[in-house]
Amino acid sequence: MIDTGLGITFDESSHEFIYPSSVFGPSQTEQRYLKDILQSLADHKATGPEIVYSIAMDVGLERDRADLLKRELLFGVVAYAKGTIGEEPVKSQGHIHSISKACQMSTPEVYEIWTGEAIIYMQERATDAPGRCYAVQAKAGEVVIVPPGWAHCTINASRSEKMIFGAWCVRDFGFEYEDVRAHNGLAYYPKFDAQGTIVWDQNPSYRSDKLVEKSPREYTEFMIESDLPIYQQYQQDKNKFDFVVRPDLCKEKWENYLP
Repeated sequence: MIDTGLGITFDESSHEFIYPSSVFGPSQTEQRYLKDILQSLADHKATGPEIVYSIAMDVGLERDRADLLKRELLFGVVAYAKGTIGEEPVKSQGHIHSISKACQMSTPEVYEIWTGEAIIYMQERATDAPGRCYAVQAKAGEVVIVPPGWAHCTINASRSEKMIFGAWCVRDFGFEYEDVRAHNGLAYYPKFDAQGTIVWDQNPSYRSDKLVEKSPREYTEFMIESDLPIYQQYQQDKNKFDFVVRPDLCKEKWENYLP
């Protein structure tokens, strides 16, 4: 695991995050079960880990709590199980971020992979024509930003290793599932081939041209540093992630956005 500056660890036996005394977090980790995500998979009867992923929303250093509340900014940590769900990797439900009261629009999310390897899949819309579709493969220490309004999901790219990530999001976060569920998931389904490599099957519910697979890029427009964990970047510059809460103040950066 990268040195995040928070010292949070994950107990695989209890599926709970453990916090140092200087760090706050929820007293009980929220769990997502296999039954919660089956509708977004290619195979609705697939079997896999009962607990697919574990979520701790609103964590941080105690000395930062008041500032995070004032900014309407929230940091979360999520741990994904290893293994498979049928032929598919362990993944989240696809969703779109709800309209936030802080800015009256959907909000972005800033992912940082802590351990393992992830694929952040995203598409512009969850309508029949999903627009541009990307699968961004990120390793520990790498950052991926999902823009406002895009449908997306998070995938553990490994069958043999758990995956943990931290993320900045708005405090009044919420998820819209209706359009994604109406299409039986997102526009592409990941699955493992015989060699353990992730390949993609197109969801026939969508009219999609192609899927772009890529590595994370440098987010210079948001002044994101590549060599410093994102919580520590917030500590150095408390204003840095205000764009997560107020994406309306930088709309030009979301036009023709490239993940």
